[in-house]
Amino acid sequence: MTVIDLIFPHAATTHGVTVRVAPRYLPEQSDRNAPRHVWSYHIRVENHGLEAVQLVARHWTITDGYGRTEQVDGPGVIGQQPWIEPGGAFDYVSGCPLATTSGRMQGHYDMVADSGHFSVRIPPFALTRPTGE
Repeated sequence: MTVIDLIFPHAATTHGVTVRVAPRYLPEQSDRNAPRHVWSYHIRVENHGLEAVQLVARHWTITDGYGRTEQVDGPGVIGQQPWIEPGGAFDYVSGCPLATTSGRMQGHYDMVADSGHFSVRIPPFALTRPTGE
């Protein structure tokens, strides 16, 4: 196991693009009386292929602790549609509020390269409030 695997415990590789995820509960933004529970997630998209790729859209399925799902679709991520050169990576941090103390997220990115369009899997990951929070 490498240091990167410890930092990003969830990873999936599709078409030479690896997506790594590290979720974190944010107690300072959460309020169990509301109820409002907030997580951040750090995503790293690594291009292990031979050509530059562009992340053009995101598609998320967010499921709360009661099994209710929400679909989130949109262009790029955090207002960007980054190009990632071969051997390069793009990092960003975003967040997810839920009314429950747990949930999960998964999805995919739409990518484009000179060779065409393709989809890259975002690995499923749990959103879990730590005990005692």
